[in-house]
Amino acid sequence: MTALLLALAAGAVVGLALGGLGGGGSMLAVPALVYLLGFSPALATAAALVIVAATSPTGLLAHARAGRVRWRAGALFAAAGLPAATAAGVLSAHLPGALLTGAFAVLAGLAAWRMLVPPKAAPQERSAAGWGRSTATGAGLGAVTGLLGVGGGFLAVPALVSVLAFTMAEAVGTSLLVITANALAALLPRLGATGAIDWAVAAPFTGAAILGAWDGKRLADRLSGRTLQRAFAFALLGVAALMLVTALR
Repeated sequence: MTALLLALAAGAVVGLALGGLGGGGSMLAVPALVYLLGFSPALATAAALVIVAATSPTGLLAHARAGRVRWRAGALFAAAGLPAATAAGVLSAHLPGALLTGAFAVLAGLAAWRMLVPPKAAPQERSAAGWGRSTATGAGLGAVTGLLGVGGGFLAVPALVSVLAFTMAEAVGTSLLVITANALAALLPRLGATGAIDWAVAAPFTGAAILGAWDGKRLADRLSGRTLQRAFAFALLGVAALMLVTALR
């Protein structure tokens, strides 16, 4: 019963992050599965990708109804990352865990810094990136997603804002499309290689996350884009610090 309650509570928080911030689901799900629910790191990573891949479409639908999803640019961005996510997922099995954890911490910290530091030019003065730049950025994000076993929202949102000149609201909504595709691609190399997922825990976790994603979208409705940016950045800084301490132990 305790495990079920913890799974429901943690799932709700993950859903709020995905629906409201367009990312952070795996970064919250993996620690919850490991430290609260007793999953091994490998199983937690695989389960988190399943949870995020199942939950992200719920938030995506909610944001799409509000007109916050740029489908064409988002689809190109996501498609560019699929081969890289799959290849990096295979490579990750051969790299030390401490190295991957440290890399995760550094990238999360850099993403937070980019979200906190005001852009040199106002969004209306910048033009969106062309197809080539969008493709290259999407491929890079897919590689990071596959390597670190996360959905990629913690990098997708700042990339869409800073590189492709999306508004924060558009970045949050569109990132859920990218997260869904990348999470599925990163999950494929891990299927059958990490053991059996405990669905008695993972299923209620996922259900609570799906419901939480709807509430996350409502949260996004009430907060300004800059407020969401700051909240997302500070959350990333906390995760980066935690992961860096873990890597240095």
